[in-house]
Amino acid sequence: MCYVIITVRSLLWTLLTLVATMAVVSSLISPYWIMGTQTVVDIKPVTNDSSVSTSKETFQSSIGIYTRCTKLHLVGRYVDNCASFIEGAGFDMDSEQFSHFWKACLFMYGVGLALLTFTVITAVLSLCVRAICKKSIFTVSGLIQSIAGLFLIVAILLYPAGWGSTRVRRECGDTAAPFELGDCSLGWSFYCCIGGTILVFICSVLSIQAERATSSDKVEAEILDGKYLVCVL
Repeated sequence: MCYVIITVRSLLWTLLTLVATMAVVSSLISPYWIMGTQTVVDIKPVTNDSSVSTSKETFQSSIGIYTRCTKLHLVGRYVDNCASFIEGAGFDMDSEQFSHFWKACLFMYGVGLALLTFTVITAVLSLCVRAICKKSIFTVSGLIQSIAGLFLIVAILLYPAGWGSTRVRRECGDTAAPFELGDCSLGWSFYCCIGGTILVFICSVLSIQAERATSSDKVEAEILDGKYLVCVL
């Protein structure tokens, strides 16, 4: 018989698990891990009217784990261009462009994200499933979240080790080196990754509280009363 059990702690754990996973995904795919120096470019409107003057716009290039944003000069004007800089070369790309440290970072990030995706599924299933292989679904998910958090920590530590690559020095100057950004600064994606990682460990701790809440005497009493939808504080 399937019982749907919802408690404040289990619902909070489920929601935070989803938020943490979304934070990790958004930081991975965004190109704003490193923010380059600001430059002023001339923006020419798309028109045949020669009397229309150009305008100036301040632009800041950026670099992600495998993506970048820059301005491309195209037909007398500048256009935004944000895309992957590995361009299909993948892990075989020149290490001066796609650092070995960043390759390892991307791999660790991918493993951590895969584990988090699994915990999102189990978090949703926990509303009506309480065990996996005779083990509490909350305990199993919390353990996997801890492991995923460790992978993310390793990824965060590997990323600065690749700051000495040619691509980073091109944007940040010759003073850029491993763990030294030179003229650049860290973007919101890096901090989003750190925040998501911290939230993953918080979820791991909350999984214990969620397991206790769904196994409380109040829940058992509601089940004994014949209720299939149990909502308790």
